[in-house]
Amino acid sequence: TLTVIHRALKFLNETETSMPKAWRAYDDESTYQLMSVGDTLGVFQLEGQGMRDTLKKVQPGSMEDVIAIISLYRPGPMDNIPQFVDVKFGRVDADYYHPLLKPILEETYGVPVYQEQVMRMAQELAGYSLGEADMLRRAMGKKKVEEMLKQRKRFIEGAAEKDVPEKQASHIFDVMEKFAGYGFNKSHAAAYAAISYQTGYLKANHPIEFLAASMSLDIQNTDKLAAFFQEAKRLDITVQAPDINLSNPDFDVRDGSIIYALGAIKGVGMEAMKHVCEIRKERPFDSLHDFAERVDPRLINRKCLESLAKSGAFDSLEPNRARALAAVDVLVATASSAADDRAANQNSLFGDDKSQTRAPIPKVPAWSSTQLLDHEFKAVGFYLSGHPLDGLLLAGARDRITFAMDIQTAAREKGALEMMGIVRAKNERPAQSGGKFAWVTFSDPTGEFEAM
Repeated sequence: TLTVIHRALKFLNETETSMPKAWRAYDDESTYQLMSVGDTLGVFQLEGQGMRDTLKKVQPGSMEDVIAIISLYRPGPMDNIPQFVDVKFGRVDADYYHPLLKPILEETYGVPVYQEQVMRMAQELAGYSLGEADMLRRAMGKKKVEEMLKQRKRFIEGAAEKDVPEKQASHIFDVMEKFAGYGFNKSHAAAYAAISYQTGYLKANHPIEFLAASMSLDIQNTDKLAAFFQEAKRLDITVQAPDINLSNPDFDVRDGSIIYALGAIKGVGMEAMKHVCEIRKERPFDSLHDFAERVDPRLINRKCLESLAKSGAFDSLEPNRARALAAVDVLVATASSAADDRAANQNSLFGDDKSQTRAPIPKVPAWSSTQLLDHEFKAVGFYLSGHPLDGLLLAGARDRITFAMDIQTAAREKGALEMMGIVRAKNERPAQSGGKFAWVTFSDPTGEFEAM
């Protein structure tokens, strides 16, 4: 995540965008608004669906809230989230157990969340030193019966000196023991929350740079790239398709768009694409032959050429992708011959005019839109320039079909949803009652969804 932040800031530095005070003051309203609506794909620690639902309930408005959410959203502590939310929004009154504990528990609405709170409770209520309080915390975490009996006696005696009745002190000790068993270390949660805020800030205020940096980090993870691509579409951010004359090996930002990385195409290899971009610095490629004549065939092999053709990276040189793919044999031979000539330091008989000796590229019919998308899917890992269902949805089904991106909202309004998708994957399992069931992943133009 620190790498994502670093890369996003690098993109912003290139456009001379300086970060305002809110970047370090942790008080940016748009960041907390983004968290409050659960728009947190890619945001550190906050992107799971369960966490997003929690964010919508808690409506964080400060770093204290974010630190608490990160600490509470774990098995055990998450049982206290409803109480945390109800007190925050005034639906119930906070229970601080004793007036002395209010300053300690106020920030978490009466719910002991942190190990530090348990230690301070022992200090304030029973006169523990910091060292003793840390021993208490450790004893509570380990749950050693003999040690806990000693600590309970020490706590009740210390509380009595502050006029706390034995019954109340014992109850507070029970509360502390329950929470200390799974209490989170606040200083640890605060460091996490700082990174959550920074990634949230970047997404809320600089989504293009943030998504490009996120895609850069996950360049080999097709599922994550597909999710970030769908998020870019949802945010009306243009992602320009890979282009042999425009794209870099890694993801880039240019003129308000994300430029898709050549290195993200399956089967091409990052080193090969670095080589292509180095060659291109001299001048752009003007044809498929020109490309083949200038690259190193040891790096740009048949598989690489096929993937570039299927992905559409050669579209600026040959708009007919079927023809670009059919040209692979010619290009392999051309690249090999040109490399041999360079090695022998030979000049062509016709000087610089190589067009007279170039082998012709086969003429083949263009692919149908379905074939084009199918090849693109194989090369990129998801549908980049369109979707097989686009035509069907335009034909009238759009009015009744719920898209993947709208499931959360639609499910709150109606029980059953009509959806449409093409099968991307299935995972079959034996059913307890006999037979089988399957989790099936479907794809629609806005993303993917699972059904049983």
